[in-house]
Amino acid sequence: MDKKRIYLSSPTMHGDEQRFVQEAFDTNWVAPLGPNVNALEKEIAEYTDCGYAAALSAGTAAIHLGLKLLEIGQGDVVFVSDLTFSATCNPIRYENATPVFIDAEPDTWNMSPEALEKAFEKYPNPKAVICVHLYGTPAKLDEIMAICEKHNVPLIEDAAESLGSTYKGQHTGTLGKYGIYSFNGNKIITTSGGGMLVSKEEEAMKKATFLATQARDPARHYQHSQIGYNYRMSNITAGIGRGQLMHLEEHKAKKKEIYRQYKEAFSDIPEITMNPLNPDGDANCWLSGMIIDKECKITPDMIMDALAAENIESRPVWKPMHLQPVFEEYDFIPHNEDGSSVGEDVFNRGLCLPSDIKNTAEDMELIIRIVRGFFKN
Repeated sequence: MDKKRIYLSSPTMHGDEQRFVQEAFDTNWVAPLGPNVNALEKEIAEYTDCGYAAALSAGTAAIHLGLKLLEIGQGDVVFVSDLTFSATCNPIRYENATPVFIDAEPDTWNMSPEALEKAFEKYPNPKAVICVHLYGTPAKLDEIMAICEKHNVPLIEDAAESLGSTYKGQHTGTLGKYGIYSFNGNKIITTSGGGMLVSKEEEAMKKATFLATQARDPARHYQHSQIGYNYRMSNITAGIGRGQLMHLEEHKAKKKEIYRQYKEAFSDIPEITMNPLNPDGDANCWLSGMIIDKECKITPDMIMDALAAENIESRPVWKPMHLQPVFEEYDFIPHNEDGSSVGEDVFNRGLCLPSDIKNTAEDMELIIRIVRGFFKN
């Protein structure tokens, strides 16, 4: 296709990344671990005020280690956001634990505190709660944390999409017992692939690092007293992350401006509502989403097809986990009293718009014109 490709959310490099990577080559720190890994952990800890950080191969690995630290195992129940990507939930099954999916609520599209309360009534003794900050928008953390504290159950924040977002002045990922970030290629900053587990608990992070490096005991010979994992970030990818982190606030400002432009452009179209933001937080607006009125005959597929015809990438909202074939046997707790799912409704009527920070004014004008064209009458 000859038309310019406009991406949903692609990496944006600045040159600082290459400087740290070159330094790794110049000093022959191309093996796993090294100064860039140590520095990235320190820099993320300082930026988020999380306490301590462990640089890992993926956000998924971070969730898995969070569950390991909580000693989640066979038959344990874990409450988890339903409207999310499967990487949030897969580690629960790695440990043969049982996910119970908690519906979204309409105010932020994040975990519903009302549904969470219902879940505790049905399952009084879960081992953990995993709450996602969808598309960079902070969840209703005061309410969710109060419920978790009332039942003495630890909270893991899946902040994979929300690095840089804050809730009442605190960075998402730092309010629960453990938090996780993702540096996947499409995230607000990237290490190509990678993630981070964070916590205020130094000993927990030491154990996470131990488990992530094959759980090798401190002996001269190779000795292992428990099962470990090859989950540590490499010194090369950490170098990319260090360069990216220098531009995180710049990326966030551009993402927020993209959201603002869409919201303003569609403000006169009653059939379109942008993804809601939490007034108690400051979202990084990683992805800008929209939802179409129930009575409207326009569908998300129609808009995505029209964008694709112009070589413009968009995508559906996450398909809720309770609708996924791999998780169909597990329970789902709805937000609505009539048993209907908020997340399913958002999935059926929503889509994610191109949110690449390299979008030009002309790119945005084209995207907006295509979408508006469906509603001009």
